[in-house]
Amino acid sequence: MAAPRMPAFDPFDVAESNATAYPEPLAEPNRHRWNRRLGDAVGLTRFGVTLTRIEPGGQSSYRHAHSAQDEFVWVLEGDVTMETDEGVQILRPGTCAGFPAGGGTTHRFVNHGDRDALILVVGDRTPGDDVTYADLDIRGRSEDGRRYTFTRKDGSSF
Repeated sequence: MAAPRMPAFDPFDVAESNATAYPEPLAEPNRHRWNRRLGDAVGLTRFGVTLTRIEPGGQSSYRHAHSAQDEFVWVLEGDVTMETDEGVQILRPGTCAGFPAGGGTTHRFVNHGDRDALILVVGDRTPGDDVTYADLDIRGRSEDGRRYTFTRKDGSSF
């Protein structure tokens, strides 16, 4: 079978990165998840599509909610624990979850299993997004809808 030609592509040909914008020491726990920025690979600008691989013991992010951006997650492989304000539940492959902008429901996905989990994350890139975190003294702000800067909740720097 011939390799696909753009705009078609194999998502596993997109480079993985475990880079994070979280400041230290908050960055380290997020180094156990790896992102393939699929939307960027084909030049999408209005929404992001990310294939995220979470190692055993890793998390997708800290528990957070977006003010201006919708977020959708589809579990592709492995079991993940979804932690929200409403509690904890195990999501298995084929299960989806959605978080409307401004809904206030904080969420994260944790891999408590013994093999990698794979989730597909889709979110829009609305500018002016504020991110709140339930369990940390941190808040995020994105003027352009893509890159976030972080401060403490009182606005002071790290």
